[in-house]
Amino acid sequence: MSLPDTRIDALHATHSSDLLRYLLKLNRGDRQTAEDMLQETMLRAWQHVDRLPEHENNQRRWLFAVARRLFIDSVRARQIRPTETPVLDLEHLGRAEDTSDAAVVNDAVQHAFGRLSDAHRSVLVDLHMRGLTAEELAARMRVPVGTVKSRAHYALRALRNGLAAVD
Repeated sequence: MSLPDTRIDALHATHSSDLLRYLLKLNRGDRQTAEDMLQETMLRAWQHVDRLPEHENNQRRWLFAVARRLFIDSVRARQIRPTETPVLDLEHLGRAEDTSDAAVVNDAVQHAFGRLSDAHRSVLVDLHMRGLTAEELAARMRVPVGTVKSRAHYALRALRNGLAAVD
Protein backbone atom coordinates (compact mmCIF):
# COMPACT_ATOMS: atom_id res chain seq x y z
CA MET A 1 0.00 0.00 0.00
CA SER A 2 1.32 3.45 -0.87
CA LEU A 3 1.47 6.45 1.44
CA PRO A 4 -1.64 8.16 -0.08
CA ASP A 5 -3.63 4.93 0.29
CA THR A 6 -2.75 4.53 3.97
CA ARG A 7 -3.52 8.20 4.54
CA ILE A 8 -6.98 7.82 2.97
CA ASP A 9 -7.59 4.61 4.93
CA ALA A 10 -6.74 6.44 8.15
CA LEU A 11 -8.91 9.40 7.13
CA HIS A 12 -11.83 7.06 6.40
CA ALA A 13 -11.39 5.13 9.65
CA THR A 14 -11.26 8.33 11.69
CA HIS A 15 -14.02 10.40 10.12
CA SER A 16 -16.41 8.21 8.09
CA SER A 17 -18.89 7.42 10.87
CA ASP A 18 -19.24 11.10 11.86
CA LEU A 19 -19.52 12.12 8.22
CA LEU A 20 -22.19 9.50 7.61
CA ARG A 21 -24.23 10.72 10.61
CA TYR A 22 -23.91 14.30 9.33
CA LEU A 23 -24.98 13.32 5.82
CA LEU A 24 -27.88 11.24 7.15
CA LYS A 25 -29.12 14.29 9.04
CA LEU A 26 -28.80 16.52 5.96
CA ASN A 27 -30.61 13.95 3.79
CA ARG A 28 -33.39 13.40 6.34
CA GLY A 29 -32.47 9.79 6.98
CA ASP A 30 -32.02 8.73 3.34
CA ARG A 31 -29.23 6.23 3.96
CA GLN A 32 -28.51 5.40 0.33
CA THR A 33 -28.02 9.05 -0.63
CA ALA A 34 -25.94 9.69 2.50
CA GLU A 35 -23.69 6.71 1.74
CA ASP A 36 -23.29 7.84 -1.87
CA MET A 37 -22.28 11.30 -0.68
CA LEU A 38 -19.84 9.80 1.84
CA GLN A 39 -18.27 7.73 -0.92
CA GLU A 40 -18.01 10.80 -3.18
CA THR A 41 -16.46 12.81 -0.32
CA MET A 42 -13.83 10.14 0.26
CA LEU A 43 -13.19 9.87 -3.47
CA ARG A 44 -12.51 13.59 -3.62
CA ALA A 45 -10.18 13.27 -0.65
CA TRP A 46 -8.33 10.51 -2.49
CA GLN A 47 -8.17 12.61 -5.68
CA HIS A 48 -6.77 15.58 -3.75
CA VAL A 49 -4.69 13.73 -1.18
CA ASP A 50 -1.73 16.03 -1.94
CA ARG A 51 -3.83 19.06 -0.92
CA LEU A 52 -5.33 17.62 2.27
CA PRO A 53 -4.41 19.53 5.42
CA GLU A 54 -1.85 17.86 7.67
CA HIS A 55 -3.62 18.43 11.00
CA GLU A 56 -6.50 16.05 11.80
CA ASN A 57 -8.95 18.82 12.82
CA ASN A 58 -8.32 20.64 9.55
CA GLN A 59 -8.82 17.39 7.62
CA ARG A 60 -12.15 16.95 9.39
CA ARG A 61 -13.23 20.49 8.46
CA TRP A 62 -12.15 19.88 4.85
CA LEU A 63 -14.17 16.63 4.65
CA PHE A 64 -17.28 18.17 6.18
CA ALA A 65 -17.04 21.16 3.82
CA VAL A 66 -16.84 18.82 0.81
CA ALA A 67 -19.79 16.79 2.10
CA ARG A 68 -21.84 19.96 2.67
CA ARG A 69 -21.07 21.20 -0.87
CA LEU A 70 -22.09 17.82 -2.32
CA PHE A 71 -25.40 18.06 -0.46
CA ILE A 72 -25.99 21.64 -1.66
CA ASP A 73 -25.18 20.62 -5.24
CA SER A 74 -27.68 17.75 -5.05
CA VAL A 75 -30.41 20.07 -3.74
CA ARG A 76 -29.73 22.56 -6.52
CA ALA A 77 -29.79 19.80 -9.13
CA ARG A 78 -33.20 18.63 -7.91
CA GLN A 79 -34.54 22.20 -8.06
CA ILE A 80 -33.38 22.71 -11.63
CA ARG A 81 -34.60 19.42 -13.06
CA PRO A 82 -38.33 18.85 -12.72
CA THR A 83 -39.31 15.61 -11.08
CA GLU A 84 -40.21 12.89 -13.50
CA THR A 85 -43.93 12.39 -13.84
CA PRO A 86 -45.25 8.86 -14.01
CA VAL A 87 -47.47 7.78 -16.86
CA LEU A 88 -51.07 8.80 -16.31
CA ASP A 89 -53.13 6.12 -14.64
CA LEU A 90 -56.31 6.18 -16.68
CA GLU A 91 -57.81 3.11 -15.00
CA HIS A 92 -60.18 5.23 -12.91
CA LEU A 93 -61.64 6.85 -16.03
CA GLY A 94 -63.79 3.87 -16.83
CA ARG A 95 -64.04 1.33 -19.60
CA ALA A 96 -65.59 1.40 -23.03
CA GLU A 97 -69.04 0.76 -21.57
CA ASP A 98 -71.76 2.78 -23.15
CA THR A 99 -72.83 4.68 -20.05
CA SER A 100 -73.47 8.31 -19.40
CA ASP A 101 -70.54 8.34 -16.92
CA ALA A 102 -68.21 7.00 -19.59
CA ALA A 103 -69.43 9.62 -22.04
CA VAL A 104 -68.86 12.44 -19.53
CA VAL A 105 -65.36 11.20 -18.70
CA ASN A 106 -64.51 10.77 -22.38
CA ASP A 107 -65.72 14.30 -23.10
CA ALA A 108 -63.69 15.69 -20.17
CA VAL A 109 -60.50 13.99 -21.34
CA GLN A 110 -61.01 15.17 -24.92
CA HIS A 111 -61.71 18.70 -23.74
CA ALA A 112 -58.65 18.82 -21.45
CA PHE A 113 -56.44 17.24 -24.13
CA GLY A 114 -57.70 19.73 -26.71
CA ARG A 115 -56.75 22.66 -24.50
CA LEU A 116 -53.07 21.60 -24.43
CA SER A 117 -50.59 23.46 -26.61
CA ASP A 118 -49.54 21.72 -29.83
CA ALA A 119 -46.06 20.99 -28.39
CA HIS A 120 -47.49 19.43 -25.23
CA ARG A 121 -50.12 17.43 -27.08
CA SER A 122 -47.52 16.16 -29.56
CA VAL A 123 -45.12 15.05 -26.81
CA LEU A 124 -47.86 13.17 -24.94
CA VAL A 125 -49.10 11.45 -28.08
CA ASP A 126 -45.59 10.37 -29.09
CA LEU A 127 -44.57 9.18 -25.62
CA HIS A 128 -47.77 7.64 -24.29
CA MET A 129 -49.76 6.64 -27.33
CA ARG A 130 -47.09 5.83 -29.90
CA GLY A 131 -44.72 4.41 -27.29
CA LEU A 132 -41.60 6.36 -28.26
CA THR A 133 -38.89 6.75 -25.64
CA ALA A 134 -37.75 10.20 -24.55
CA GLU A 135 -34.42 9.57 -26.29
CA GLU A 136 -36.10 8.59 -29.58
CA LEU A 137 -38.37 11.61 -29.46
CA ALA A 138 -35.48 13.94 -28.62
CA ALA A 139 -33.53 12.68 -31.62
CA ARG A 140 -36.60 13.02 -33.83
CA MET A 141 -37.29 16.57 -32.61
CA ARG A 142 -33.58 17.49 -32.54
CA VAL A 143 -33.78 18.75 -28.95
CA PRO A 144 -32.09 17.56 -25.74
CA VAL A 145 -33.70 14.67 -23.85
CA GLY A 146 -34.26 17.00 -20.90
CA THR A 147 -36.44 19.23 -23.09
CA VAL A 148 -38.66 16.27 -24.00
CA LYS A 149 -38.94 15.22 -20.34
CA SER A 150 -39.68 18.78 -19.25
CA ARG A 151 -42.39 19.19 -21.89
CA ALA A 152 -43.92 15.86 -20.89
CA HIS A 153 -43.89 16.89 -17.23
CA TYR A 154 -45.61 20.20 -17.88
CA ALA A 155 -48.02 18.65 -20.40
CA LEU A 156 -49.16 16.03 -17.88
CA ARG A 157 -49.52 18.69 -15.22
CA ALA A 158 -51.63 20.83 -17.58
CA LEU A 159 -53.74 17.80 -18.49
CA ARG A 160 -54.29 16.98 -14.80
CA ASN A 161 -55.25 20.59 -14.09
CA GLY A 162 -57.64 20.52 -17.03
CA LEU A 163 -59.29 17.37 -15.76
CA ALA A 164 -59.51 18.78 -12.23
CA ALA A 165 -61.22 21.90 -13.58
CA VAL A 166 -63.87 19.74 -15.23
CA ASP A 167 -64.55 17.86 -11.98
